[in-house]
Amino acid sequence: MTAAAVRPVAIKIDEDTRARIKRLADARHRTPHGLMREAITQYVEREEKREAFRQDTLRAWEEYRSTGLHASDEEVQTWLSNWGTDHELPAPTCHK
Repeated sequence: MTAAAVRPVAIKIDEDTRARIKRLADARHRTPHGLMREAITQYVEREEKREAFRQDTLRAWEEYRSTGLHASDEEVQTWLSNWGTDHELPAPTCHK
């Protein structure tokens, strides 16, 4: 695997946040730079997952609007209440 190009980026943070990052980095025996890189990476990964979930939700909503296919709350609740039991039910079939 080749290393990705790394380019410096400047961000402006207030002195209080800067001091908090420094204290946390010192406590973790890390550099503030390393801590901020990890924090940004984790944030971006989390937000990408949230955005993917949001897009999936919008696609599902549009599919429902165009087809009308759905499972009722009661059908889904009955199905879920049997998960992990000896009498698991198959997933409900979507209908109009």
